[in-house]
Amino acid sequence: MLSNQKLQNSLDEIKEISRMDTALFNAKGKLVASTEEIEVTPELENVVAEFAESMADRQTFQDFHLYKVTIESETEYILVCLVTEDSFAVCAQMAVCQIRNLVMSYAEQFDRNNLIQNILLGNMLMVDIFSKAKKHHILAGPRVVFVIDTGNKNNDVVMELVKNMANIRSGDFVTSVDQHSVILVKDVSHLEENEMDETLGNMASRLVDNLHMEAMIKVRVGYGNVVSQLPEIADSYQEAKMALEVGRVFYAECDTISYGRLGIGRLIYQLPMSLCEMFIKEVFGEQIPDILEDEEAMSTINKFFENNLNISETARQLYVHRNTLVYRLERIEKAIGLDIRTFEDAMTFRIAVMVIAHMKDQSQTE
Repeated sequence: MLSNQKLQNSLDEIKEISRMDTALFNAKGKLVASTEEIEVTPELENVVAEFAESMADRQTFQDFHLYKVTIESETEYILVCLVTEDSFAVCAQMAVCQIRNLVMSYAEQFDRNNLIQNILLGNMLMVDIFSKAKKHHILAGPRVVFVIDTGNKNNDVVMELVKNMANIRSGDFVTSVDQHSVILVKDVSHLEENEMDETLGNMASRLVDNLHMEAMIKVRVGYGNVVSQLPEIADSYQEAKMALEVGRVFYAECDTISYGRLGIGRLIYQLPMSLCEMFIKEVFGEQIPDILEDEEAMSTINKFFENNLNISETARQLYVHRNTLVYRLERIEKAIGLDIRTFEDAMTFRIAVMVIAHMKDQSQTE
């Protein structure tokens, strides 16, 4: 529903321009907003309530002129204008148009937002999507869904900031379907295909950085693949949500994650627990090595993997002697039973660590 504050702001602007005092009542005769000079008496309220039920479009009461604000043949509001001169009658009618356009604009925006929410959640038949999209002038075209995980922060604040910083176009939508995320459905028809991946990644990074700077809110952003039809928006939304979930488990250091770049994490995330447990037993036996909880050892391993199993470069970045790194790797080999200096064992260990992370996450959610 359109907020009373927005209606009050509109009445104040009308007075500032026309010097005419006004009051706005709902269809039940209850005051919604008014300028300071209007004295709302019980008698006036009764007159407004009776006028709302009548067949007339306008009525005069003392120095007040009453006008119905109708939307699709339904009376939404009654505008009461304090008109002391005939010349103000034109201003009164223009004020009615202003209120009507404001209400209609908000109603259309609400309906469009509601349509997008239902598409995201898969609550509509395909034929209904296309018919309602045509009614609201929503055209098909390439779009991608960004899900901004706010961590149960103030979604209303984040939504307003996203609207201001995401270069919103006519085909874009910013909405929310739960308490811990904001959704940006972005029209990408203006982007070239060869620049799509880079641009979307930069857009996600800007959202993270700007929300942190503007509102001091730490967020994570996941986004799905580009889709061309409106019903497919639901697929991009599910992909964006999966990107966030998989990223939380396997790529916790990343603030932005694309569904198209989840790699092996996407496969592991969908493995049943029985297969995960079987794989870990094949690699480590009955007992998972304690060294996986050793921060120094895991830091060494991760740096070694980052440098493509290059011992010299890893030693340089860790500020240790090459022989010291070789000794550490030999100690790790004894602990895990894998020589991660070889590609096959390094890959096996990498996958095993991700599988263990997946198993821990599943056990915590249960």
